[in-house]
Amino acid sequence: MPARAALVTGGARGLGAAAAERLRRDGLEVTTLDLADADISVDVTDEKVLRHVADRIGPVDVLVNSAGIVGPNKPLLETTPEQWRQVFDVNVLGTVNTLRTFVPGMCERGWGRVVNLASMAGKDGNPNLAAYSASKAAVIGLTKSIGKELATSGVLVNAIAPAVIATPMNEDTAPEVLAHITSLIPMGRIGRPEEVAELVAFLCSDQVSFSTGAVYDISGGRATY
Repeated sequence: MPARAALVTGGARGLGAAAAERLRRDGLEVTTLDLADADISVDVTDEKVLRHVADRIGPVDVLVNSAGIVGPNKPLLETTPEQWRQVFDVNVLGTVNTLRTFVPGMCERGWGRVVNLASMAGKDGNPNLAAYSASKAAVIGLTKSIGKELATSGVLVNAIAPAVIATPMNEDTAPEVLAHITSLIPMGRIGRPEEVAELVAFLCSDQVSFSTGAVYDISGGRATY
């Protein structure tokens, strides 16, 4: 049986890079997408370009949506519509675009795994990160919806909601915001990318067969529901 093919967006660094490395260890043929420094440089907000990518790389069995931006680190009342549109274009519509592009082929073949990277911010709402929190709440709702839509197709769609993880993305987060969200973690530390990658690998495997539209917390005990 040929190796399964995986596509990881945001795969140049952070959680995407860790997930790609972990999936390769499981024997998957992984292609990473990112704005730069990935196997293919592409903007996930451009669905037309994504369709060209699909034609180029062929069938995809596993899709990990890790591309995302934090957006403005400031109170909601100081944010602009343009900032909100940018965050939602990448974090929400970027995920929708990859689903629309790569999931139909999975459905045709009767097997697929999709993992969307959400965030604890999408459940709890982090202060001074309203756009990011709202976008990740949207990813959770999106995952629940498409998980139900595809429940009998053989394609499972789940989300992961990490607490703060040691990634380059969080290097851009204001120190006081980072300190606040770290203080909410009962384990008293931030997570590591490889810890999230293990959960990604599990959700991309045949070991998962009766879970779809679910949200898996990886939060050091922060999650309360």
